[in-house]
Amino acid sequence: MKSASVPISLQQAVMNTLRQKLLQANLYLNRDFPEPTINYRQRGTTAGSAYIKNWEIRLNPVLLIENQQAFIDEVVPHELAHLLVYRYFGKVPPHGKQWRWMMEEVLNIPANRTHKFKIDSVRSQTFTYYCSCQQHELTLRRHNKILRGESHYICQKCGKKLIAKSIDSLNPNLYPMDFKMHRDGKGVNPREHR
Repeated sequence: MKSASVPISLQQAVMNTLRQKLLQANLYLNRDFPEPTINYRQRGTTAGSAYIKNWEIRLNPVLLIENQQAFIDEVVPHELAHLLVYRYFGKVPPHGKQWRWMMEEVLNIPANRTHKFKIDSVRSQTFTYYCSCQQHELTLRRHNKILRGESHYICQKCGKKLIAKSIDSLNPNLYPMDFKMHRDGKGVNPREHR
């Protein structure tokens, strides 16, 4: 995965939007919410996260650099709205009616729950799994949880357990050869005994 250093000019644009939207909210709500901390340590395909206890917004530097104006116009207010909703309403569902109201009525931004940015540059390795109705791509973390027997995943559509596509979907670095167990518990590489 790519890491990126956010140029100062882009950080300033983020802060300008944050301050403008925060002022807008403070005036509308007749409050004096403090300016949240911004950091650029969000990873993966998530554009941003709001940490209500720390009053902090984490932004994905790669997605910010690749989608500059759209990211600033959409993601910064989206995460700010989460913080404002928590301070104004208390604990409520993350994308519930209060959040939608904050986005649309107070911040004048469409209330979209997810971004539509291209994520090829931040996408991690995935593993193909199937259920009875479709193909699923699982992250390395979920795949490894399945391999360790710590978890299994169910399709939300058909309710069936997800099954790995094949031995090819296993990480070749972890499993460099075909392997099967004999009754005596000793493994044998079938390529050597064909």
